[in-house]
This record gives sequence, structure tokens and C-alpha cells, in this order.
Amino acid sequence: MDYSSHTDHELTSKFIAGDDAAFKEIYLRYDKPLYLYAYHKLGNKEESRDLVQDVFAWLLHNRSSFDPDTTISGYLYKSVLNKVYNVYKHKDVLKKYADEGNRYLDRERTETDFMIREKDIQAMIDKEISAMPKGMREVYEMRRTQYLSIKSTAEQLGVAESTVITQMKRAMKHLRLKLGMLVYLLFVLAQEYF
Repeated sequence: MDYSSHTDHELTSKFIAGDDAAFKEIYLRYDKPLYLYAYHKLGNKEESRDLVQDVFAWLLHNRSSFDPDTTISGYLYKSVLNKVYNVYKHKDVLKKYADEGNRYLDRERTETDFMIREKDIQAMIDKEISAMPKGMREVYEMRRTQYLSIKSTAEQLGVAESTVITQMKRAMKHLRLKLGMLVYLLFVLAQEYF
């Protein structure tokens, strides 16, 4: 069914009632503007795309709790803006921990000692990645080592984009729990900046 002439309010009502075609129209209507909005704030294409996909995935999975009196456009833009703020906060926290970790490492190591530690840490990280369940590991490796988008990863694995998002979150939680906070933060920073 063609919903292109429907108002946002009509689409929202149909979406909440379980109409996936209404969701598709909401997505088509707002995906690109939200991406451009996020990109204007972040200046990073991949981060902006992932952020917008996260907002749509959350909306799709929580349709039953969505307030029908909320304007969909206002909700989507506010959600993207909140996620942009979270990205900035997250980067500030990571930078703070990395700076503290670097100061600690600078005081405590010689170059040889550092190389040994780095190999040990990498071996520990590799071990934890290989210990992940197969689906989680595949998603993680495609996103972090092949730098594929959520959409491309989902297409290659033949799964829903929401599955990729969930598996990636579980993989990062797994690493955080297994590696400890300082090693995890240094590992994440190394992936982002190198």
C-alpha cells in the first residue's frame, strides 16, 4: 500500500497498530534528513549512519510503547540529537581514561616491557574474540575488522539489521566484562584512532 500521501500522524497510528508498511514510509521519509542532521553534528559518515539506524531499530522494537500523541518527526530528531550528545560524552570519557592510562603506562614501562605487554594484551583480546559465539563473532569481525556498515553486515549474513545491532552490543559487553575496563577502553580507542 502507498502511504506517501499520509500525514505523519496517520502513519504513526498505523505504525503503532503494527502496520510495517507505515514504518517503511516513516523510514523513507526521515532516513536521509536524519542522517544529514547527524552528519552535520558529528562529521563522520559511518557513525552518523549507525546512529540513525539505532534510532529506527529502537522505534521498530518499541512500537507498542510509543506515545501516539508524540509527533514522529520531533521524536526522531530528538532521539538523534540525544545519541549525538551520547557520542560526544562517550568520546570524552574514553579520552579521559586513555589519557590516564597513557600517563600510567608512560611512568611504568620501558619500550621492551611495553611491547611485551602489548602482545599479551592483544593475545588476550584475540582469545576473547575467538571465544564469542559464532554469530556474535562474525558480526563483530565484519563490523570492526572489515569496517562494514550495519546494512552490509546484515545482507552478507542474511540476518535483520536489528540482529546485527544486538550482536554488536553483546560483543562489546562481552569484551568489556572479560578484558576489564582499562584494557577494554584502550582497545576501543586503538580501534577508533588507528
